[in-house]
Amino acid sequence: MPQQISRLLILFTLLILGLVVARHYLVPKTFGRLGHYRAAAVDAIVARNVKYVGREACASCHDDIVKIHSLARHQTVACEACHGPGAAHMEAPTEHKPPAPRKRGSCPLCHGYDPSRPTGFPQIDPVAHNPVKPCITCHNPHAPEPPQVPGECSACHGQIARTKAVSHHALLPCTRCHETSQQHKVTPRLSRPTKPRDRAFCGECHAKDARSPKEIPRIDMASHGKRYACWQCHYPHNPELR
Repeated sequence: MPQQISRLLILFTLLILGLVVARHYLVPKTFGRLGHYRAAAVDAIVARNVKYVGREACASCHDDIVKIHSLARHQTVACEACHGPGAAHMEAPTEHKPPAPRKRGSCPLCHGYDPSRPTGFPQIDPVAHNPVKPCITCHNPHAPEPPQVPGECSACHGQIARTKAVSHHALLPCTRCHETSQQHKVTPRLSRPTKPRDRAFCGECHAKDARSPKEIPRIDMASHGKRYACWQCHYPHNPELR
């Protein structure tokens, strides 16, 4: 038998023995009993102390707050996300008081500017936005609607605003391209801004015969890009050439 084959046989034999030993000594005995996991894990989880109780339990005593909360923009945020586990408070309400975030550092954990957050999610610059003041000075945490309607689009569209601020469209107001009703600032998802639908819109500024300042780049709408929409090649908020 060639030496290479004998070495491979030895290697495979060792691997098989290793698998048998691992199966016997390392794999939990209950593994595979109820599926491809350790069945005893279910009992271990059930045996752990309950820490969270859910919104329904909070409503049994705080129905007035839960009613406000269920109609406001924080309605999808669980009570215990801000106040911590409530099981101990349920068992002994006077002995265990859940924490109530009152310092400024709590709210920016979700609402501080972060480009990875969804567009339209309310974000602020914690340094510039009402510096030093605790957020609860102006916002009711259970119904955190702003005390006044935001005047700028950047209040919710921070990433777009920052991108646009360093582009050739920096001085162009958002409403030049997006028709936006005042209701959008109150109920943004129910009243959405419009978006340009065809090439002719961009041509209002960039066509050869457009009535716009000479410094603005011009193109021949008939030959440039032909059948493609402008935003298939140019990102509108930063329309550099690609």
